[in-house]
Formats: sequence, structure tokens, C-alpha cells
Amino acid sequence: MKRALIIEAITELQRRKLRTGLTLLGMIFGVAAIVAMLAVGEGSQREALHLVAELGLNNLLVESKGIDVDKLKEIRIRSLGLSAADANAALQVVPGAVSVALKKEIKVDLLASGGNVVDARAFAVSPAYAEHSGVHVTQGRWFSDADGATLAPVCVLGPRLAQKLFGDENPVGARLKLNHAWLEVVGVLTNRSLNKAEFEGVKLGLDDERIFVPWESARARFHFSEIEDEIDGISLQLDGKVAPDVAAHVLQTLINQRHGGVDDTNLIVPMGLYRQHQQTQKIFTVVMSSIAAVSLLVGGIGIMNIMLANVLERRREIGLKRALGARKRDVVQQFLAEALVIAVSGALLGVLLGAIAAYSIAALAGWAVAWSPLSLLLAVALCVAVGLGFGVFPARQAAELDPIAALRSDG
Repeated sequence: MKRALIIEAITELQRRKLRTGLTLLGMIFGVAAIVAMLAVGEGSQREALHLVAELGLNNLLVESKGIDVDKLKEIRIRSLGLSAADANAALQVVPGAVSVALKKEIKVDLLASGGNVVDARAFAVSPAYAEHSGVHVTQGRWFSDADGATLAPVCVLGPRLAQKLFGDENPVGARLKLNHAWLEVVGVLTNRSLNKAEFEGVKLGLDDERIFVPWESARARFHFSEIEDEIDGISLQLDGKVAPDVAAHVLQTLINQRHGGVDDTNLIVPMGLYRQHQQTQKIFTVVMSSIAAVSLLVGGIGIMNIMLANVLERRREIGLKRALGARKRDVVQQFLAEALVIAVSGALLGVLLGAIAAYSIAALAGWAVAWSPLSLLLAVALCVAVGLGFGVFPARQAAELDPIAALRSDG
């Protein structure tokens, strides 16, 4: 479209500022709703993937239930609780299982290094835990099979815990005291910056302020109550060839058989949680899209109304242009240019308002926000298409006016 037409359209719209501004509001709110929805939806999607990586998308998790001591005594008659033997059996029986990781929490009475005494949670884990839970070491190393075989007095720290204990010094090679045992720090984990402590109701193991010890070393050095489960959690990694639901059914059946039918464990399927999250996200997207569509429709009707009003007010101007040689196509282009200016202006201001709304929602509700350039382009293109679509009818009405009748009109 020619630049002169755009300039003329802007000039005409500026002559009717109030009417133009009210028309813009519909487009602005429509685009803002779309942009905010897409930003929050994209952010939620990325955060879900980030959080489910903590559980492992191809993992099956079995966790012992927190049961009070009196009831636990009755349960132990039929079930010895979750054990390493359960983990080994699962690795042998469950289809598609390739590796298993163990986890057991250690009660912390004292954690100190030098003069620093801090609060933290401690866990005994097997070497496969790092791969299963997606943790990475930024300094030093993770545990090896040899550490467990030799009952090595070693540990790995979360990044925030390392900062509390050793400040800016390199903690690798340093010693600390956990309860009554001295341990050598062999590694520090990378900060994963998880924003939530749970995903779809499942608590996540935030590693920033945790200390990890080889499972065999912990069993040899720390006291555990005989009535407790031998391990708190099992993570079974699948090869991706077997459907997680099928493997989960086999695992649940195995645990039930080994525990005498006692319901003392929880089975968690991260892939199922992710699908559940996606379903919830789809419902949210449909609802928000409907609201945004209605806003854009109202904006489009507003454009049609202002264009029709402009046609009535400028009948003599249109008749004069036609009498001086303007073609119907020229009149159509003139009014479509005005519709385009309103649509583009509404789209750009809508993107700005949508960004403000998205970050406001994120700040108030604690949601994540992420941006996709394609989504922003889609929102702008949709707004422009609606504006031009609703501008076609008034433009054709103007072009079809009889020049002589238009010149004789009072408009």
C-alpha cells in the first residue's frame, strides 16, 4: 500500500481522535489477551518440562509413605517396607528397565565445617541418582561405584550449602562433619534454579541446600531405625521403548506382591504427570482463546462502525473525488488504509499491554512467563487480518456511492 495513502489515513483518523481511540481499545484488549495468554502458556509449558526433568521423564518412582510408628509396627508384620531388594527385583522384572537409583534420607543432628554450623537435609543415594534426577556437578565429581564398594567417607554438596559452609573457597577436598562422621567433599552440584518445590502435587528434591553421601557408606556410618524402610525412594529408568503406563502396572503389581498387599508406597509416573499438566494447559488455552477471540471480534465490529460512520460523514468528499476521476479501487484503498492503521496501531499497543499484563500476572501468581517470536507475530497478524476483514464492507460501501447523489448530500 502506498505511503501517501497511509499518511492520508493517519491524518483522517487524527481528526476524529476520540472515536479512533475508542475503536482502538477493542483491538488493544484483544491482542493483549492473546499475548498474555501465549506468554503465560509458553512459560508454563517450559517450566513444566524443567520441573519434570527433576523427576525424570522416562523414570518410574516408588516412594515410601510417611506412616506413624504405631501403625508401622502393625504393617511390619506383613511388609518389611521399601528395600534395595525391591529395587533389584524391579530392575529384573519391569519391561524396559535399564537402571535403578536408591535414596534414603539421613537424620541430621549436626552439619559443620570449621566454625560454620548450618541446617540442611542429607541423603544417601546410589551413583545412578545423578543421571536419574538430572543433577550435574560443576566442581569435582559425582560418586562412583568404587566409593560405595570401599565405603568411602565422601560427599557431594548442593551449591547454596557449599556457599554457606565454605564461602567463596573451593570446597572440593575440604572436610566436614555430618553428625559424628567426617566426610571429604568431592563435588559441588550445578545450581538448577527450580522455582517450585512441587509439580502436580509431587514434591521435588531441590538440591541447593542438600548433602549427598554414597548409599553404602551411609548405611555403614549412620544410624537408621530398624522399623524404618531401608530406602525412602526408588527411581527406575526406562529405555523409552515400553509405554510408561505398562511398565508402571508391572511395577505396582511387583511391589504389591513383595509387600504382602500392604499399601505402604506411592507410585509416581512423571510422564503421566506431564500429560495431566498438558491437559490442564489445553483447557486454560481454550478458555483464554475464547475470551481473546471475543475481544478481537468486538474490536473488529468497532472498526466497521467507525468506517461506516466515516463513509456517511464524508459522502461529499467521496463524491468529489469520484467526480474528479478517482476510481472505485482508489476509494476502497483509502478506507482500507484507515482500517489498516487502526489494526496495526491496536496490535502494537496490544503487544505492549499484553507484555505488561503477563509480567504482572507472573509477579502476583508466581507463574513463569516465556516468549515465542512466532506467537507474537501470530497475534499481530490476526489483529491486522481482523481489522482489514471488518474494513472491507465499509470500504466497498464508500466505493459504490453514486458520485452525483453524494455531491448533493448534506454530509
